[in-house]
Amino acid sequence: MSLDAWDEVRTAYHVARLGTVSGAAEVLGVHHATVIRHIDALEGRLGTKLFQRHARGYTPTEAGDDLLLVAQATDDQFSQLAGRIKGLGSDVTGELIITSLPIMSPRLTPILVAFQEAHPEVRIRFVTDERVLRLEYGEAHVAIRAGNQPQEPDNVVQSFFTQHFTLCATQNYVQQQGSLVEGQWSKHRFIGSEDRMSRAPFFQWLERTIPQERIVFRASQLRAAEDAVLHGAGIGFLPCYEADIRPEIVQMIEPRPEWSVQVWLVTHVDLHRTAKVQTLVKYLKEQAREW
Repeated sequence: MSLDAWDEVRTAYHVARLGTVSGAAEVLGVHHATVIRHIDALEGRLGTKLFQRHARGYTPTEAGDDLLLVAQATDDQFSQLAGRIKGLGSDVTGELIITSLPIMSPRLTPILVAFQEAHPEVRIRFVTDERVLRLEYGEAHVAIRAGNQPQEPDNVVQSFFTQHFTLCATQNYVQQQGSLVEGQWSKHRFIGSEDRMSRAPFFQWLERTIPQERIVFRASQLRAAEDAVLHGAGIGFLPCYEADIRPEIVQMIEPRPEWSVQVWLVTHVDLHRTAKVQTLVKYLKEQAREW
């Protein structure tokens, strides 16, 4: 395939993905007339219609769907190659993408800021997301994941730290509702997960132990459940380090080992030994020793 032909295929891929010429033009950084020219040229080259044109935009034909599958795979391969190339080099410079769950941001953000101060040529992208980013496609250089040990092939997985959780409430809540006595759950309000099958061990304990009618506030993300605790919705789980630094928070029960979560550092084998990834991983592990 010539480079011109790949430009046309890539344009068609974005038109199919977004459904409009204007959307594809914005993503590609070209004029909408260039997008139309590429589509017309590709359809002429292949001798078939790839799109049905209508008032709302462009819909792929059957041939267009076939082309989309090939173009998507090729675009993924290019993204993977670009991600690997960006990670190469002997200097601690360039873009460095780190991903973690949103709840880890209060602990990780100060560390990443300090790392960037020590390495000012690095551009940090900190992606906090419940979604698992695909390291093999260059979506991140370093992933910080919690729970069971990640098993994806071609990833290097290292133990990072153990995150301990504790049941907490605000001072105001305790003044109004009193202290928590184990077994006397009916006197209190609890904060749980919207996902009643959550894999988080502390939420599993909550579902097994607390009567359902006493779990009066449920959140779809751990970060939102934490915010509910901080704003007095009831008793819920916080990371121990956060409970320790907040004077308005009261620990209701001593932390239990079964509430703890293992946290992992994950890198892709192709980028693991690059200078910037190695330097960041070493820095993170040094900081974790103090935790």
